Amino acid sequence: MKPFSYTYLLYTLLLFVSLASCRPDDPNGPSIQDLTFEKLAGNWALGSSSTIMLDGQDITLNYPGFALSFADGTYNTTNAGDLFKASGTWQWSGEMATSVILDTGEEVTIIDLSETDFQFSFTHTGTGGTAAGTAGNYVVTLEK
Repeated sequence: MKPFSYTYLLYTLLLFVSLASCRPDDPNGPSIQDLTFEKLAGNWALGSSSTIMLDGQDITLNYPGFALSFADGTYNTTNAGDLFKASGTWQWSGEMATSVILDTGEEVTIIDLSETDFQFSFTHTGTGGTAAGTAGNYVVTLEK
Protein backbone atom coordinates (compact mmCIF):
# COMPACT_ATOMS: atom_id res chain seq x y z
CA MET A 1 0.00 0.00 0.00
CA LYS A 2 2.94 2.34 0.54
CA PRO A 3 3.71 2.62 -3.24
CA PHE A 4 0.14 3.82 -3.79
CA SER A 5 0.33 6.48 -1.10
CA TYR A 6 3.66 7.83 -2.40
CA THR A 7 2.32 7.91 -5.93
CA TYR A 8 -0.85 9.62 -4.76
CA LEU A 9 1.20 12.14 -2.79
CA LEU A 10 3.42 12.81 -5.82
CA TYR A 11 0.45 13.40 -8.15
CA THR A 12 -1.21 15.66 -5.59
CA LEU A 13 1.98 17.69 -5.24
CA LEU A 14 2.36 18.00 -9.04
CA LEU A 15 -1.24 19.12 -9.37
CA PHE A 16 -0.78 21.73 -6.65
CA VAL A 17 2.39 23.09 -8.30
CA SER A 18 0.65 23.21 -11.71
CA LEU A 19 -2.33 25.10 -10.35
CA ALA A 20 -0.14 27.53 -8.41
CA SER A 21 1.88 28.39 -11.53
CA CYS A 22 -1.31 29.13 -13.52
CA ARG A 23 -2.42 31.77 -11.04
CA PRO A 24 -3.29 35.12 -12.75
CA ASP A 25 -1.01 38.13 -12.30
CA ASP A 26 -1.54 40.44 -9.38
CA PRO A 27 -4.53 42.64 -10.34
CA ASN A 28 -3.18 45.39 -8.08
CA GLY A 29 0.24 45.42 -9.76
CA PRO A 30 1.36 47.93 -12.40
CA SER A 31 -0.40 47.81 -15.77
CA ILE A 32 1.37 47.35 -19.10
CA GLN A 33 0.81 51.07 -19.69
CA ASP A 34 2.49 51.92 -16.37
CA LEU A 35 5.49 49.71 -17.13
CA THR A 36 5.84 51.13 -20.65
CA PHE A 37 5.53 54.71 -19.40
CA GLU A 38 8.40 54.10 -16.96
CA LYS A 39 10.63 53.62 -20.02
CA LEU A 40 8.97 56.28 -22.20
CA ALA A 41 9.06 59.13 -19.68
CA GLY A 42 11.94 61.54 -19.96
CA ASN A 43 14.06 63.20 -22.61
CA TRP A 44 14.89 61.54 -25.94
CA ALA A 45 17.31 63.08 -28.44
CA LEU A 46 19.38 62.39 -31.51
CA GLY A 47 22.49 60.47 -30.50
CA SER A 48 25.38 58.87 -32.32
CA SER A 49 23.25 56.03 -33.70
CA SER A 50 19.97 57.95 -34.06
CA THR A 51 18.17 58.52 -37.32
CA ILE A 52 15.08 60.12 -38.77
CA MET A 53 13.97 58.22 -41.85
CA LEU A 54 11.33 59.40 -44.32
CA ASP A 55 10.03 56.74 -46.67
CA GLY A 56 13.33 54.85 -46.28
CA GLN A 57 15.65 57.84 -46.78
CA ASP A 58 17.79 59.27 -43.99
CA ILE A 59 16.81 62.90 -43.36
CA THR A 60 18.39 63.24 -39.91
CA LEU A 61 20.45 66.26 -41.00
CA ASN A 62 17.20 68.20 -41.55
CA TYR A 63 16.55 68.10 -37.78
CA PRO A 64 19.72 69.24 -35.97
CA GLY A 65 19.20 69.09 -32.21
CA PHE A 66 15.85 67.30 -32.47
CA ALA A 67 14.60 66.18 -29.06
CA LEU A 68 11.35 64.79 -27.71
CA SER A 69 10.28 64.41 -24.10
CA PHE A 70 7.31 62.68 -22.54
CA ALA A 71 5.64 63.37 -19.22
CA ASP A 72 2.34 62.05 -17.92
CA GLY A 73 -0.04 62.96 -20.76
CA THR A 74 2.14 65.71 -22.27
CA TYR A 75 5.06 65.95 -24.69
CA ASN A 76 7.55 68.64 -25.71
CA THR A 77 9.82 68.86 -28.73
CA THR A 78 12.87 70.83 -29.78
CA ASN A 79 13.75 71.54 -33.43
CA ALA A 80 10.94 69.33 -34.73
CA GLY A 81 10.11 71.49 -37.73
CA ASP A 82 6.59 70.67 -38.87
CA LEU A 83 6.75 67.06 -37.60
CA PHE A 84 5.46 67.79 -34.10
CA LYS A 85 4.06 70.75 -32.24
CA ALA A 86 6.43 72.33 -29.71
CA SER A 87 4.22 70.91 -26.97
CA GLY A 88 1.01 68.98 -26.74
CA THR A 89 -0.83 66.09 -25.17
CA TRP A 90 -0.90 62.35 -25.79
CA GLN A 91 -2.79 59.28 -24.65
CA TRP A 92 -2.39 55.52 -25.03
CA SER A 93 -4.25 54.08 -27.98
CA GLY A 94 -4.95 50.82 -26.14
CA GLU A 95 -4.25 48.76 -23.05
CA MET A 96 -1.23 47.04 -24.63
CA ALA A 97 0.69 50.36 -24.80
CA THR A 98 2.09 49.78 -28.29
CA SER A 99 1.15 53.22 -29.59
CA VAL A 100 0.08 56.68 -28.51
CA ILE A 101 -2.30 59.18 -30.06
CA LEU A 102 -1.09 62.77 -30.16
CA ASP A 103 -3.41 65.75 -29.81
CA THR A 104 -2.89 66.30 -33.56
CA GLY A 105 -4.61 62.96 -34.22
CA GLU A 106 -1.42 61.26 -35.39
CA GLU A 107 -0.74 57.77 -34.07
CA VAL A 108 2.84 57.06 -33.02
CA THR A 109 3.62 53.33 -33.05
CA ILE A 110 6.33 52.12 -30.68
CA ILE A 111 8.69 49.80 -32.55
CA ASP A 112 11.32 49.40 -29.84
CA LEU A 113 11.56 50.88 -26.36
CA SER A 114 14.18 50.26 -23.70
CA GLU A 115 15.67 52.35 -20.90
CA THR A 116 18.07 53.97 -23.41
CA ASP A 117 16.66 53.48 -26.94
CA PHE A 118 13.35 54.50 -28.48
CA GLN A 119 12.29 53.74 -32.04
CA PHE A 120 8.87 54.72 -33.32
CA SER A 121 7.01 55.24 -36.57
CA PHE A 122 4.18 57.45 -37.74
CA THR A 123 2.63 58.80 -40.89
CA HIS A 124 2.85 62.57 -41.15
CA THR A 125 0.45 64.53 -43.29
CA GLY A 126 2.55 67.71 -43.25
CA THR A 127 2.42 70.72 -45.49
CA GLY A 128 4.71 69.13 -48.08
CA GLY A 129 7.63 70.66 -49.90
CA THR A 130 11.28 70.00 -49.19
CA ALA A 131 11.35 71.66 -45.77
CA ALA A 132 11.26 69.75 -42.52
CA GLY A 133 7.86 68.17 -42.05
CA THR A 134 7.34 66.62 -45.48
CA ALA A 135 4.39 64.23 -45.62
CA GLY A 136 5.22 60.54 -45.54
CA ASN A 137 6.07 57.55 -43.39
CA TYR A 138 8.64 58.28 -40.69
CA VAL A 139 10.76 55.96 -38.56
CA VAL A 140 12.62 57.78 -35.80
CA THR A 141 15.33 56.31 -33.57
CA LEU A 142 16.33 58.30 -30.48
CA GLU A 143 18.48 57.83 -27.39
CA LYS A 144 18.16 58.80 -23.74
